[in-house]
Amino acid sequence: MGSAATPAIPAQHGSPRHIAGLRRFNVAPASLAEELLLSCCHSRRWAERVTAHRPYPTLDALLAAGDEAGYDLSAADLDEALAAESSAAPHPDAPPAAHTALRAAHAAYESRFGHAFVISLDGVRPGERLDQVLAGIRSRLGNEPEEERVIAADELRRLARARLTFGIAGS
Repeated sequence: MGSAATPAIPAQHGSPRHIAGLRRFNVAPASLAEELLLSCCHSRRWAERVTAHRPYPTLDALLAAGDEAGYDLSAADLDEALAAESSAAPHPDAPPAAHTALRAAHAAYESRFGHAFVISLDGVRPGERLDQVLAGIRSRLGNEPEEERVIAADELRRLARARLTFGIAGS
């Protein structure tokens, strides 16, 4: 028994805003797409690679491509991406002691590892972010430099995913 083959059309997951943002990203000139991607992960090679595989049929496909490109970053690519990151400040309403503690923690981290502390706070409630950052810095300060590079690369991939979702596809 034969049946007529119908082409598989990937489901468009996400909000209409994500779908519209992804469509705009897919048709943007390559130079603009790369610049947009650099706001998600500041590795030129990563941005070129993700741009080169357009169009993406779904947000999930874009996120998978970003992950794959992130896993393939060379040491120099990772250095480039980490150099563009900056340490996040606490919410302006945080008490002065929180600002002081965070500045000191960031300074200790940057002195030890030579780049800003990166952590994805996707899914962390706003009221818990400061504690999460401070706890993360404290726990990661004891890492060996190579171990911390692996963790920082993973956090950078997580940040890129969130930025792709809410920046590129959410525009």
